[in-house]
Amino acid sequence: MALSNSSPDGVTSRRGLVALIPLIFFLLAYLGGSALLGDFYKIPMTVAFLASACLAVAVSRGSLSKRIERFSAGAGHRNILLMVWVYVLAGAFAFTAKEIGAVDATVGLTLRILPSSMVYVALFLASAFVSLAIGTSVGTVVALVPIAAGMAAQLGQEAAGLAALVVGGAYFGDNLSFISDTTIAATQTQGVKMSDKFKMNARIIWPAVAVMLVYCLVIGAGCQVEVPTEPVRFAYVLPYAVVVGLAIWGVNVMVVLLVGIVVTAIVGLWGGKVDFWAFLGGMGSGVTSMGDLIVVAMLAGGMLELIRANGGLRLIINLLQNGIRGPRGAQASIAALVAIANVCTANNTVAIITVGRIANDISSRFGIDPRRTASVLDTVSCCVQGVLPYGVQMLLAAKLAGCSPLDILPSLYYPALIGLCVVGSIILDKPSSRGGRQSSSVTTSKL
Repeated sequence: MALSNSSPDGVTSRRGLVALIPLIFFLLAYLGGSALLGDFYKIPMTVAFLASACLAVAVSRGSLSKRIERFSAGAGHRNILLMVWVYVLAGAFAFTAKEIGAVDATVGLTLRILPSSMVYVALFLASAFVSLAIGTSVGTVVALVPIAAGMAAQLGQEAAGLAALVVGGAYFGDNLSFISDTTIAATQTQGVKMSDKFKMNARIIWPAVAVMLVYCLVIGAGCQVEVPTEPVRFAYVLPYAVVVGLAIWGVNVMVVLLVGIVVTAIVGLWGGKVDFWAFLGGMGSGVTSMGDLIVVAMLAGGMLELIRANGGLRLIINLLQNGIRGPRGAQASIAALVAIANVCTANNTVAIITVGRIANDISSRFGIDPRRTASVLDTVSCCVQGVLPYGVQMLLAAKLAGCSPLDILPSLYYPALIGLCVVGSIILDKPSSRGGRQSSSVTTSKL
């Protein structure tokens, strides 16, 4: 395709390529630069995104005021503002819960109940169970990463490694849960039943789960930790017990965090750990500690909106559609489409919705089972979102664990494993991608 050709919606290939420059710059500057320097803290993510955002405004078309207006619309999108709410409440809860000793109490109770060798398995399974029950990886990360970080301190391990277990388990549920946004988006765009997509999904990703459990057993086999001798104060476990319980019950994550803050205040004031003004100060410190995440979220939202508006994503979709050869190529193209859309939007649900109709057309043209298409869309989107250093889940996990997203990235085995499972299933065509009927799926969506 010549660079001057226009796509069906009037976006030229040259303009689309130019629109992608800021994203390429960010990936090279932040990921490549950090790897080259051998120090993941050398280049602040906020600075990398600021430079990329300025570049996005510079290469966009239209008057400067219009470009800034478009950037601001992306930065202030409702999804971004929801992320900001979660960041603020999560910061307030995590900081105050740690201040009153809730993390230490919860970790102490866990180590008393479980043998040391089972800690890693339990952490992964707990994350998988919670995320499957609540259908959101964000809620799982907020509830369990602080506990994982506390356990890491007791085990003498890096917090990033245990945080990665939680993030991996969180994507188990994000991928399979019947109430997950990604499941709802994938099944509705392909017109299939959730139960059928679940069965297809389970047949694809079970090797990843098996490998993770074996890995957790192996690394936990030689693990020894001294069980705390002081008595467990069960009242201080209550804040995390309430947060996890409400999350499993299906309560909105922001309500969960608000209730968690209230319970933390009651327990902390009743136990004399903090006074009222110290608690308010702790809340303030927790909120301000999330400042860099809020800046990153808004800069990324604005930059990615300019990329979308200037045709960067549309160019990639058109190029991939034109290169399809055969059923396996069609599935590979669908996987590539949702992966790139995810990189360009930093939201796996939005990525599925963006390419869902196109994926449906491709699968119909090449006779691919729509259940298979829905499964590929969901699994690949969870794989990519799971390893994005600027995704909300990774940013939250890094902040709550006190490390960099790039510290967590090398230990994110589960998202990588489910990606390998999808690739293997496409190459081997197992389970078979052909056959199956489309059936309408009427679902209550929480999108």
